[in-house]
Amino acid sequence: MASSTFLLGFLFLVLSLTITAKKTYIVHMKHHDKPLSFETHHDWYSSSLQALSAAPDSLLYSYTTAFNGFAASLDPEQVELLRKSDSVLGVYEDTLYTLHTTRTPQFLGLDTEFGLWAGHNTQQLEQASRDVIIGVLDTGVWPESKSFDDSDMPDLPSKWRGECESAPDFSPKFCNKKLIGARSFSKGYHMANGGGGIYKKPREVESPRDKDGHGTHTASTAAGAHVANASLLGYASGTARGMATHARVASYKVCWETGCFGADILAGMDRAIQDGVDVLSLSLGGGSAPYYRDTIAIGAFAAMEKGIFVSCSAGNSGPTKATLANVAPWIMTVGAGTLDRDFPAYAVLGNKIRYNGVSLYSGQGMGNKPVGLVYNKGNMSSNLCLPGSLDPAFVRGKVVICDRGTNARVEKGAVVRDAGGVGMILANTPVSGEELVADSHLLPAVAVGRKVGDLIREYARSDPKPTAVLVFGGTVLNVRPSPVVAAFSSRGPNMVTPQILKPDVIGPGVNILAAWSEAIGPTGLAKDTRKTKFNIMSGTSMSCPHISGLAALLKAAHPEWSTSAIKSALMTTAYTEDNTNSSLRDAADGSLSNPWAHGAGHVDPQKALSPGLVYDISTEEYISFLCSLGYTIDHVKTIVKRPNVTCSTKFKDPGELNYPSFSVLFGDKRVVRYTRELTNVGPSRSIYKVTVNGPSTVGISVRPTTLIFRSAGEKKRYTVTFVAKRGTSPMARSEFGSIVWSNAQNQVKSPVSFSWTLL
Repeated sequence: MASSTFLLGFLFLVLSLTITAKKTYIVHMKHHDKPLSFETHHDWYSSSLQALSAAPDSLLYSYTTAFNGFAASLDPEQVELLRKSDSVLGVYEDTLYTLHTTRTPQFLGLDTEFGLWAGHNTQQLEQASRDVIIGVLDTGVWPESKSFDDSDMPDLPSKWRGECESAPDFSPKFCNKKLIGARSFSKGYHMANGGGGIYKKPREVESPRDKDGHGTHTASTAAGAHVANASLLGYASGTARGMATHARVASYKVCWETGCFGADILAGMDRAIQDGVDVLSLSLGGGSAPYYRDTIAIGAFAAMEKGIFVSCSAGNSGPTKATLANVAPWIMTVGAGTLDRDFPAYAVLGNKIRYNGVSLYSGQGMGNKPVGLVYNKGNMSSNLCLPGSLDPAFVRGKVVICDRGTNARVEKGAVVRDAGGVGMILANTPVSGEELVADSHLLPAVAVGRKVGDLIREYARSDPKPTAVLVFGGTVLNVRPSPVVAAFSSRGPNMVTPQILKPDVIGPGVNILAAWSEAIGPTGLAKDTRKTKFNIMSGTSMSCPHISGLAALLKAAHPEWSTSAIKSALMTTAYTEDNTNSSLRDAADGSLSNPWAHGAGHVDPQKALSPGLVYDISTEEYISFLCSLGYTIDHVKTIVKRPNVTCSTKFKDPGELNYPSFSVLFGDKRVVRYTRELTNVGPSRSIYKVTVNGPSTVGISVRPTTLIFRSAGEKKRYTVTFVAKRGTSPMARSEFGSIVWSNAQNQVKSPVSFSWTLL
């Protein structure tokens, strides 16, 4: 008996070791090495794995468009054997990426009532945008949402090759002429969650249906139809609509409970490119890595080559510097700003002082009677209102002050409620500064900034009997100043390629109303049993699809434009002043913002339609850029997917790329010189003059100072020389400036950043 128990235990140990030893790897193959004996690359990959004694189901995906290679479940020995093969360019472990979690069209000047696009026929543009397809890689879609209503939509574009998957909770009939595709990719997720063994966790249903809400929110922001009387439990009431209301949507579910796996993202991009999308929107990202290790950058390069515009969120790790994701120059990297709409709420203390905050709480409230106010300053976890940290005897019947940070804002409210508290003041700490994000809390709650938070904390500490009552103010419009750069919006400098300024632009990303999944409450908490067809969310996840939708409109208006021309138009026409005519401010501390936070500025779609001039970039120029990064030829081939890349032509400096912004890194040099080329997309016989703006520590000269374009489509070059003045400390902090080409009709503006050292 003992020996059989031992044997069973030993077998269990061996089995569990086998299960844990296998991981998902993405294998990059030399595409043209496929032996003629194999009909397809898939057959070749299968055979290669069989030769390694890999299980038949080890091959998860064969990629054909976004990447040359496959994803497979492998053990370390198999990985080593593959790395030794001449046909293998690289083997990389799968990476986990994370999501970057109604008044916007009006704020952006997209209201048809105001004669939408000056000088453009709105009807023609709506007509043209019906042929534009936006592919959204996210958590899936809630197809029943009215945002995907297809009334008045014509038949599907003939180029469309996608489909709607069938699943236990999703019928292909749920798709229509608006939501024209829905697929899911989960093999990477299942492998990571023990999919290779018998002790796996219960699986999420493999389906395009959105159980999270995030994917429905982003898809409807990009291209949702007009929906009247939309609101979140009465807040932000009005007509909800996407940016490109007549464009089509295709949903690719690549994100699951634990996040978004690189193998699944690449499979989604691979499929979307083949399906015929025009724009790819990805509100997700990981840390920064060299481009040949960055799944999204690799897939986006293939998309760009096919004329597909790729828009990605910059990340929510601000205001810390150097926190950007998705920084490849062929990707539009989008930060977040505020709208001119707010949801005020107030904390009235026993000392009769009323402090301003925000909230989306929609319940009965706590009445007018002040109740006790508590702040457990001694205990770090109860300061933060972490689960299980509050003593019911201490908080019952009281309003609790919770410090922001560590756990989700809405979870803190649930912790207070479960411990018997009747309200919460969510107080910022120095990390989030003065930025306020409204949430639909489960109990009466008000979020306040750091300065107000410190005053309330001090009152709770010093007053012998502190009290508070919370009051809610609904929805307020025309807030000034706006936009303000969101504190959470990730910041430059770009640590992958410091000579490329990122982010590119900011768009609306704070308190955004859009469609929602009815499988989950507005807070996303399991305890939240409320249902809503719309939700208000914040994050660069929300700003990214705004830009994806605008790119779709520009593609409809200018089908002949390249992806880099569309990006240039959105960047060079962006604005850097708020609605009080002051320079953009940073929500983190109220100081003036800079291009490492806002890039070229806040998008202005009306101006982007007629930018005058654009900075265009060809695939060959991107290859010259990659060849200047010090990568091996094999690394460059991983991204470029061409067998004959030799890097015979490369830039002396990656900053030579014809990018619409400048990032000058002096290092040990005093002089940096770049030549740029502008293409005239405005009328013939256009004359532009240059103006420069820069810090006193740098001399800037441009030659020539006037550009004369005799015809549309004509290209002209100029050279700009940046000289670091003598006596400038090499440890000087970063500085910023701009280069503007202008005439009576257009201002073509490029931000410039200056650094003497990397950080």
